[in-house]
Amino acid sequence: MLHTANNRTDITNRQDIERLVNQFYDAVKADATIGYFFTEAVAVNWEKHLPIMYAFWENVLFHTGGYSGNPMERHKQLHHQSAMEPAHFEQWLYLFSQTVDRLFAGDNAETIKQRATSIATVMQLKILHHQ
Repeated sequence: MLHTANNRTDITNRQDIERLVNQFYDAVKADATIGYFFTEAVAVNWEKHLPIMYAFWENVLFHTGGYSGNPMERHKQLHHQSAMEPAHFEQWLYLFSQTVDRLFAGDNAETIKQRATSIATVMQLKILHHQ
């Protein structure tokens, strides 16, 4: 295990992904800007949602092939229920990057933040600019 600044290690396995996702969604649910999407706009079933997110991010970082779904379609549906704005995507990305930086450091930590930025950018373009 590679130790880096402040004794943080890099993201190396599914357990690290689960830790990241759990702490990220704890921050999201408590967030004044985007929390209501998860607590009011949609009644998220966390027991079902979290394992899907583990598989999604594990596939994003490690190319496991363990995720099958259509996140774009789900977010388009959400946008029709409760309109999303650029500030929502910015806050989501800020919370994601902040969580990664608090927990991890290394090449995979940087890669997952870059991929999150790409995902947020594409979603924002397709959802907000192609209505």
